[in-house]
Parts: sequence; structure tokens; C-alpha cells
Amino acid sequence: MSTTAETVRIGVLGTLQVHDADGRAVPVGGYRVRALLILLALDAGRVVPPQQLIERLWPGDRDGRPADAANALQSLVSRLRALLRQAGIGSGLVESSQAGYRLTVPAEAVDAVAFERAA
Repeated sequence: MSTTAETVRIGVLGTLQVHDADGRAVPVGGYRVRALLILLALDAGRVVPPQQLIERLWPGDRDGRPADAANALQSLVSRLRALLRQAGIGSGLVESSQAGYRLTVPAEAVDAVAFERAA
């Protein structure tokens, strides 16, 4: 079975978990790459503006942010896409536009969103 955005499952309640279409765990390494995936998953299907992601990935005062935060964010997105591609999911799971980035999974594929809707 091929993995598509509709068959990926993401768990953010507790430790981050990503599963492909066959239920296999997809390891996601790197603190900020995991944080980026979580932020996108919490807004699954919706575009998240780059500035919002930057503020959440590097919170606090601007001294802790990279000199070129927009390029640092793009680098994290590239790393996430490469990781997903290596896992056989494909890089299309994360879309980009001038407005921002979007995780293309249905909202119900994210455990926190599904829990919130059920509660």
C-alpha cells in the first residue's frame, strides 16, 4: 500500500508519533524538526504563516533566533520533507506557498484534533 497524506497518522498527545499507511512508525529526529511537525499538525490542512512558525520555534526575545530566521525555517521544512521522503511518505505532505506552510493530512489524522472534536 502506498502512503499518502490521507493515510498518515500523527500523534502529538504525549511523545510525537508518525505512522505510515501500514502502521509503521516513522522516526522524526531533531528537536526543531519535531516541533515544526507538531505545529503544522495542530493546524492540519490549514496554512500557517512563516512568522507564526518562527515565533513558536524560537520563542522569547529575538536574540535567540537565527540571524535569518526565514532561511532557518526553510531549512527545517527541507529537512522534514527529506525525512518523510526517506520514510516513503513523500515530500508532498508539507506544502508551501507565499502565505506559509501546510500539512496536507486531514485534521482527523492528528490525535489531538480528533480528541478535541470528540470531547
